[in-house]
Amino acid sequence: MIEIEQEPAAAAEIFSDRIDVARRFTEALGRHGEERGLIGPLEPPRLWSRHILNSAIIAPLFSGRVADIGSGAGLPGLVLAIARPDVEWVLIEPMERRVAWLTEQAGELGLDNVEVVRARGEEWRGGAVFDAVTARAVSALRTLLPLTAPLVRDGGEVILLKGTSAENEIGAAEKALRKFKVTNARVEIVGEGVLDEPSRVIRGTVR
Repeated sequence: MIEIEQEPAAAAEIFSDRIDVARRFTEALGRHGEERGLIGPLEPPRLWSRHILNSAIIAPLFSGRVADIGSGAGLPGLVLAIARPDVEWVLIEPMERRVAWLTEQAGELGLDNVEVVRARGEEWRGGAVFDAVTARAVSALRTLLPLTAPLVRDGGEVILLKGTSAENEIGAAEKALRKFKVTNARVEIVGEGVLDEPSRVIRGTVR
């Protein structure tokens, strides 16, 4: 039997009136994620704290129309779409089985603010139309910028979930930051005092 982490107290605070939708998604991912090649066998017992809340806590940073590059299991894209039904989310994912999962979940959860596109970030042909682009655990900043920054409108942001090496990634990406006109790149820690392990994001403005 698959053991899914018990819902932390912070979940209801973070998701507010969307908590029931978040519970349904977390249950579905915990039960079916491994068999569908979305998460590893060690993830269900830490699904809420390591993945769901880590993604959801950054929801207030977004507005308008946002792309999630390499959405995978829906982390952070589907989680953010649950938390922020007022924002339009475009989930860009190249793998067919993951696209199927994202499409199914968006339908089953009634997320009419979600569009799923099967493509790689560099294959996007819709232009620089997004108010922000996000990604989680895709690649180092210097290799992620070519996949994200060109999709962002002038004055929009890249808002990328990162780990403890975020500061070092900024230093290693100086050339790419200049090339893709990303200014004021910095690390922000989100969720201190709410989550046991706050989330880190690299934010920068595209000019």
